[in-house]
Amino acid sequence: MKALAAMSQEDARAIRGVLCDIDETLTTHGQLTADAFRALGRLRDSGLLTIPITGRPAGWCDHIARMWPVDAVVGENGAFYFCYDRVSRRLEKRFRDGAEARAANRARVLAVRDRVLAEVPGAAVASDQFYREADLAIDYCEDVPRLPENAVDRVVGIMRAAGMTVKVSSIHVNGWFGHYDKLGMTRILLRERFEIDIDSDRERFIFVGDSPNDAPMFAFFPKAVGVANVRAFAARIEHLPAFVTDAESGAGFVELAEFLLAARGSGR
Repeated sequence: MKALAAMSQEDARAIRGVLCDIDETLTTHGQLTADAFRALGRLRDSGLLTIPITGRPAGWCDHIARMWPVDAVVGENGAFYFCYDRVSRRLEKRFRDGAEARAANRARVLAVRDRVLAEVPGAAVASDQFYREADLAIDYCEDVPRLPENAVDRVVGIMRAAGMTVKVSSIHVNGWFGHYDKLGMTRILLRERFEIDIDSDRERFIFVGDSPNDAPMFAFFPKAVGVANVRAFAARIEHLPAFVTDAESGAGFVELAEFLLAARGSGR
């Protein structure tokens, strides 16, 4: 990973949009700081598309799409995108799977949940599970004492044995039935809502993240950026980002925003 400063000003000026993880990328120790939120708004005000790409649940993403200075949001690791039309005041929802498939999978999710809780001491269902539409989130450090790595690996193993796709974030182990991820739904969103072919335009987008569930995005985007705490997961991330900030979490996101705004002539 190269320092963010190694990205050329020409490349930074050519960026069309910023796609960002939320937990410990925008947030810091679970809190969305004023500086990080302001930076998100300043990026959008400068003319860049701003789109959170997160593992967080549908209930949260409804709020994010409506209330945050963003153009859309991809949630539950690619299960859907939400896009709020501020003219018609309508929230557009696009799910990867239909309502019947999601309903059928809920019973399967509950069975996996029960097995994890029975077999992995200290693991808990994530506090935001009630607001989820598609996946199971097991908390390993957000609201519970941090589990050892072998316990996290055990959760991953149980989910995979049940046929789930599994990703580990900075706080949760997420599992779902179906073969989709953050990148796939980002591709659909940009094509359907913004008429952007991300496969031919990937050089003009930055994805910024921090954890193993961001690996498909890190691999796809040549100018992907990790906030500095990505180094803590280096052994678990199959594809590391091309660049890394000096600062961690939300401060790292602010660092990236300032870098891009300065290149565009929109800095402080």
